[in-house]
Amino acid sequence: MLRPLMIYLSQAGWARDMFIHFAPARRAVRRFVAGETLDEALDVTRQLNAKGMGVTLNYLGEHVHTEAEARAAADAYTHIVDRAAESQLDASVSVKLSSLGLEMAEEFCYELTRGIVERGKARDIDITIDMEDSRHTDATLRIYHALHDDCQCDNVGIVIQAYLYRTEADMRALADSGARVRLCKGAYKEPPEVAFPKKRDVDDNFAALTRLFLNREAIENGAILEVATHDERMIEAAKYHARQNDIGPEAFEFQMLYGVRPRLQEQLVQEGYRMRIYVPFGSQWYPYFMRRMAENPANLWFMVVNFFRA
Repeated sequence: MLRPLMIYLSQAGWARDMFIHFAPARRAVRRFVAGETLDEALDVTRQLNAKGMGVTLNYLGEHVHTEAEARAAADAYTHIVDRAAESQLDASVSVKLSSLGLEMAEEFCYELTRGIVERGKARDIDITIDMEDSRHTDATLRIYHALHDDCQCDNVGIVIQAYLYRTEADMRALADSGARVRLCKGAYKEPPEVAFPKKRDVDDNFAALTRLFLNREAIENGAILEVATHDERMIEAAKYHARQNDIGPEAFEFQMLYGVRPRLQEQLVQEGYRMRIYVPFGSQWYPYFMRRMAENPANLWFMVVNFFRA
């Protein structure tokens, strides 16, 4: 029951306005958000790199309503690409298409995204297109394929969500085209007509999709799987499948969110697996933070403890 409530609150303006003014809440946020500035995010990146982990930087913000806002977001992403390159850190960049005007005009969004991806290619920085709710799945995939297949931007990757029924077909097509895919479970509220409503079914699909994509034919095509989960059962299933099929740890990587299960992150690095941490930053942290609360009751408990420390 908590998950639908937290997802609703993530989209409620009145709740955001109340929440962001509570100092205890802002303190709790710092567990999951690197800060409000790029300099703070780069400091966190240096710390994680020192532990043997890569980073993907995420500038928080979504659902812009004017072309000026979308262009400002594109400029911010381009600046992040430049700073990531200049820092000489192990850092890539994730972008949200709803912050680049996807809900206004797909072609306009494509042009802004292409500029960011091409800047990343010129500066040897990987760009990953985040997946948002299912209303945007088709358009997001069209923009990804136009960049990867038509423009031959080999530095662009895509996020795919295991809770959608359609995902198996999407993953097969992406494997054939040699895509870099970050596979996650999905963090949006979706109707049962398009997504598995039961966690058990989502987990089963996640494991099946991992097996589907992590195979020698896909790897020979250039495909790379990024297993984005904090669920130890899914992690162990991926490791077991790789061992059984003689696939080395260099052929895929695990990804986790900043502030979530840091001990497990370090353990996987010690075992020789590649690990990349999704590091969000920026002033628009509220929707992201509330979705993290929705995903795991332990995260919500952490926030409550911090609230009563005030």
